[in-house]
This record gives sequence, C-alpha cells and structure tokens, in this order.
Amino acid sequence: MSFKRCFPPVVDANTRTLILGSLPGEVSLAQGQYYANRNNKFWLLVGDVIEQDLVGSDYETRLDTLLKNCIGLWDVVAEARRTGSLDSRIRDHSSNDLIALIDSLPNLVTIAFNGGTAAKIGLNALGEYADKYRLLRLPSSSPAHASVSYAAKLAIWQQLRQSI
Repeated sequence: MSFKRCFPPVVDANTRTLILGSLPGEVSLAQGQYYANRNNKFWLLVGDVIEQDLVGSDYETRLDTLLKNCIGLWDVVAEARRTGSLDSRIRDHSSNDLIALIDSLPNLVTIAFNGGTAAKIGLNALGEYADKYRLLRLPSSSPAHASVSYAAKLAIWQQLRQSI
C-alpha cells in the first residue's frame, strides 16, 4: 500500500459552498488535478448545476469557474495508505483540519460531501460544527459508483443550486 496525500484546498473568501471529496484517486494524483479521471462525473455534474461547460475547459479555468460561482473544493483525508483509487482501500488516514478551513470562510453556508466515505470522515471531523451549516450528502461522482444513473445523481447534486 502506498502513501497518498491530498491537494491544497481551492477556496477564497467568497466561498459559500464547500464540496468535500475523500482522497484523490490515482489518475488525479498522477496529474496533480482534482477529479482528473475522465470517467469521474464531477466536472459534468457541477457544470450542469451551474449551467457551464466545465468538461470542455482546461483545469485552471475549471477551478476559476468554481470560485466565481462561490464553490470551494477540498478533501476530508489529508493523507492515507491506499492501493488503487477505491475509498474502501483507504487505511491509516489522518483527516484534514476542516474546522480551521471553514473558520477562514466567512460566507460559507453549505458543506457538501461527494460520496459516503467523504461524509462519514467529514462529519466526524466537523463534530459540533456540522450543526452550523447546511449539509448535503451527494452520491459519489466516482466511476466506482456507476450503479446510480447520471440523471439520478444530478437530481441530488442540483441541491447545490440553493447555496450558489
């Protein structure tokens, strides 16, 4: 099992919605980009929510577009041992300091978790802070969760619109 580390958060003072994943997968780590795996539906889902083509944009434009729409991005796991990309293979993890991050975001309203592992670890890390925000548990955008249709995922992800 190899050791993996997350990327820095993508946020600014205007962030109203923070989307938290678990830990970048192998393709993302290799490319140094959030959700770099073409089979991951993250950029398609968020693009459909904000009605902008993120899939057809370069990575820096994607991140800029998120920030312009008051959306931040980070992961709940700071570092862990994991073979492959599956969340079920995460071992010996340490959590990111979510409290410090959200304390630095004066306009934060919603914290959304991209998948069950992100929600489980994130809610544990937030503790009583969880009561101060609107929380959304989103179906994972990962290709490992292809049993849920894109339309069904998008219907739930559309709840993000209330905060942006």
